[in-house]
Amino acid sequence: MEIPLLSYHFPFTVKDKKSMFPGYCFSCSRRKWINPFDRIRCCSLEVQGVQRPWLKPKPSKIDVGERKETVLEEPQMSKHPSSGICSQIEKLVLNKRYREALELFEILEFEGGFELKSSTYDALISACIGLKSIRGVKRVFSYMSSNGFELDLYMRNRVLLMNVKCGMMIDARRLFVEMPEKNLVSWNMIIGGLVDSGDYAEVFRLFFIMWEESLDGGSRTFAMMIRASAGLGHIFVGRQLHTCTLKMGVADNIFVTCALIDMYSKCGSIEDAQCVFDEMPEKTTVGWNSIIAGYALHGYSEEAVSKFYEMRDSGVEMDHFTFSMVLRICTRLASLEHAKQAHASLVRHGFGLDIVANTALVDFYSKWGRMEDARHVFDKMPQKNVISWNALIAGYGNHGHGEEAIEMFEQMLQEKMIPDHVTFLAVLSACSYSGLSECGWAYFKSMSRDHKIKARAMHYACMIELLGKDGLLDEAFALIKTAPFKPTANMWAALLTACRVHENLEIGKLAAEKLYGMEPEKLSNYFVLLNIYNSSGELKEAAAVVQTLRRKGMRMLPACSWIEVKKQPYFFHSGDKSHAQTKGIYQKLDNLMLEISKHGYVPERKYLLPDVDVQEERVILYHSEKLATAFGLINTPGWTPLQIVQSHRICGDCHSAIKLIAMVTGREIVVRDASRFHHFRDATCSCGDYW
Repeated sequence: MEIPLLSYHFPFTVKDKKSMFPGYCFSCSRRKWINPFDRIRCCSLEVQGVQRPWLKPKPSKIDVGERKETVLEEPQMSKHPSSGICSQIEKLVLNKRYREALELFEILEFEGGFELKSSTYDALISACIGLKSIRGVKRVFSYMSSNGFELDLYMRNRVLLMNVKCGMMIDARRLFVEMPEKNLVSWNMIIGGLVDSGDYAEVFRLFFIMWEESLDGGSRTFAMMIRASAGLGHIFVGRQLHTCTLKMGVADNIFVTCALIDMYSKCGSIEDAQCVFDEMPEKTTVGWNSIIAGYALHGYSEEAVSKFYEMRDSGVEMDHFTFSMVLRICTRLASLEHAKQAHASLVRHGFGLDIVANTALVDFYSKWGRMEDARHVFDKMPQKNVISWNALIAGYGNHGHGEEAIEMFEQMLQEKMIPDHVTFLAVLSACSYSGLSECGWAYFKSMSRDHKIKARAMHYACMIELLGKDGLLDEAFALIKTAPFKPTANMWAALLTACRVHENLEIGKLAAEKLYGMEPEKLSNYFVLLNIYNSSGELKEAAAVVQTLRRKGMRMLPACSWIEVKKQPYFFHSGDKSHAQTKGIYQKLDNLMLEISKHGYVPERKYLLPDVDVQEERVILYHSEKLATAFGLINTPGWTPLQIVQSHRICGDCHSAIKLIAMVTGREIVVRDASRFHHFRDATCSCGDYW
């Protein structure tokens, strides 16, 4: 059994520890290998049984000997370009005007035969890297080859880097194998490229070869290897690499420690990640960001926010990644107060115009119905990318503002911003939520016709929901059957929801059967069908579904709702009487029920299970979302909207009740359930009573 690093006191001695690579001595002076490739299997690094041996080095295609022989056979006058062109290319690259530099290079290509200096080739390589231009890489390297440019080790590394940075890993591997001489920079470049491309097993094969050639790996090498172990999900390998870093004296390097925090977090050991963070000699911005991201990754949202405040109080400089992370955590927590503080800190630290942080702000405000705040942030952004537009369009759509979503989409097109498949998902969802059938179909058809975007299952699910909302269940079913791919669970779920709303038992049973086959353990499918049976008066069939659930040992976890008041979350269950303000909450709710009954509210019996007793039937009046609403009304000012999160799909009775509560109290109430956002105002809901 492995001992977690939490029990260690860093730095710890490792001479008695089990090595990651048995048979290999990690001596600081020199290493001896015993069949290193066999040791890969011991560390579970053989992925899918595929091994790709590296080719033996071949002579470089840029063969100086052949070029000299050709010169002897056919003497030619060497052509030297005007120094002005070369210096101009170098100046353009220095000012990051990469495209113009490559355009000027075309003049030299057209004339042909010019001998360029290393500095000019170096500048052209930087231009290709800056533009991520695969075509540029091929042009520059072809020109080098055709003109017989002699590459030294520095330039070979630069050419290798150019291929790696532009994602041309096949060419990069070939160049690496053909290199007559390699140094640590060469190895780090190819290893880093393989890590970035996700070829982790090959990374470790190269790592062994590098050590076999007696090259001492530095902090950068170990940081990349730790990233590779995180990618493989092997915490044992990561721990052994951690041991190596301690032995080699690079464990305190900032890149290594941040890689370790990330590795332990991704491998499920947040305790070890915290231990590494605590032992950092100097906690930098990247270190804080890594531990905050680790807590957020495992769902410890409150702990992540707490770490953010610790970071702020420590005086460490925060960057736009810090704020964008925290805002996304606030979105998960539904914490408006924390988000406001993060927004204020963002502005104070000079990131008020940063595109990443402000996009996260737009996303937060949009998701929680504060569309005026979202639009205000969006309009003040000096630059916007497609993610910024998508966040705002989705926000309008999710809260029932379909026309505003379409207006923003059209504005996006007018500003020459190219939409992606997520943009169309947001637009089609907006049309679906707001019942804009004609617009929805027009945009669905324009995806492939005008924008060359192939419709995916998620887009078809939106169209099925759009048809279902209009009651066109046969057409929705036909769309599923004619889809150019196998229907997904989301598509059948959209049809099943439509059958529940319109009480179509025949198609609903068919959709439910399909979902059972695809997601046999998903409880919500059973309960949607159960509601169909209850609504149609098919109580025996409903009882059979309940018996199936009991036979399988499946039960729905109790619904839970929570609301944040003064930065403190408060949780409620149905019939909950554990809260300190229980008496006031129930009294407030009883008064509300009496008030809305004057406006036509009647508890909806059909949404109850068929075998509940009288006492359980009364619980419907005190569902968790009703209790959270009453608590919020008691403890918040009358001018603020209520933000409530529900762990399950909101029931029909609570939906009807909260609509009327919003009307009689004059409050805005936003409920985020397992299905979507419900924005209640003046006896209406943004979902249009379809969820």
